[in-house]
Amino acid sequence: MASSSNATNSLTSNTDDKNPKDNRAAAITKPASSPVLISTDLLRSVLTHHSLIRHIHDSLPAVSATITTPIRQSYAVSPSSSLLLMPSWSSSPSFPYIGVKLVTHFPQNSTLNLPGVQASYNLFSTITGQALASMDGTELTLYRTSCVSGLASKFLAREDSRVLVMIGAGNLAPHLIKAHLAARPSLRRVIVWNRTMQKAEDLVESLRRSEDHGGVCFETSGSLDEICELGDIISCATNAQAPLVKGRRLKAGAHLDLVGSFTHTMRECDDEAIRRGRVFIDNEAALVEAGELVGAFERGVIEQGDVCGNLVELIKGEREGRRNAEEVTVFKSVGSAVVDLLAAQLVYEALRLP
Repeated sequence: MASSSNATNSLTSNTDDKNPKDNRAAAITKPASSPVLISTDLLRSVLTHHSLIRHIHDSLPAVSATITTPIRQSYAVSPSSSLLLMPSWSSSPSFPYIGVKLVTHFPQNSTLNLPGVQASYNLFSTITGQALASMDGTELTLYRTSCVSGLASKFLAREDSRVLVMIGAGNLAPHLIKAHLAARPSLRRVIVWNRTMQKAEDLVESLRRSEDHGGVCFETSGSLDEICELGDIISCATNAQAPLVKGRRLKAGAHLDLVGSFTHTMRECDDEAIRRGRVFIDNEAALVEAGELVGAFERGVIEQGDVCGNLVELIKGEREGRRNAEEVTVFKSVGSAVVDLLAAQLVYEALRLP
């Protein structure tokens, strides 16, 4: 999506040192006369994993109770493809936004070297109903999904975590790696595994060429079981239908981050991993959508009441995260329109409006 030169000139280059609340009054009282079009490159210039993790941490508990998020609507476009609508809106005058994410899921796109999931995000004012901005929803989703995992690892992974294992080398993988590195700067080694080894090697080479990661070593491995035994943090972003991570392979103190599954037939870890771990979720939808959890409930591995808490409860300190250096923790996310809206807010309020 192309952006206007005015939008280009009005964006800050970095939000790490910028509080989006500083521009909120301007965003509310002086909306642009037409929606700002925010391209992928412009969105990347506004968002960093550090800033979004911090923004979610600081804002999610306060706004989550004021945002209405209807169940996502899904329509079959073909037997294998679908269109999803994810609306949300705030009832708080201090957070005056409506957001709608339009998502297409075309899994066959892998044969065309295209993303299977693509999206557009539209932001409106709850005061006037005016369209405020339209942005790349695919990139926004990659940032918010990875930063939710990164934030969870601040509560659930060991502070001295050294080895990150990344299972999957798709579009989400580099974001998850950067988010975990931002959340756990003690990490010194990243090992990538993918069914197609060349994709893992390409990702590692790209990470080595990208910005300085402070001496972190990036490598690949063809032995999934072996590297699972090494991981202090294991992050999974795949479309797996059969378990990839075996619970017996997890070392004491490991943190397992499950991102890929969002249907009952998808599953990235086995029952033993769920049985061994203290399980946390991003939001309640995970209890009815995630294949790992739904299957574990059905098989009597754990009950819903055994889930230890959600992300908001962790942030607010209502549920205890990691309790000691030996326990295994599991975080399962399925995504949330609330976090979409927070990410879009951070992008939009980084505008210097005239």
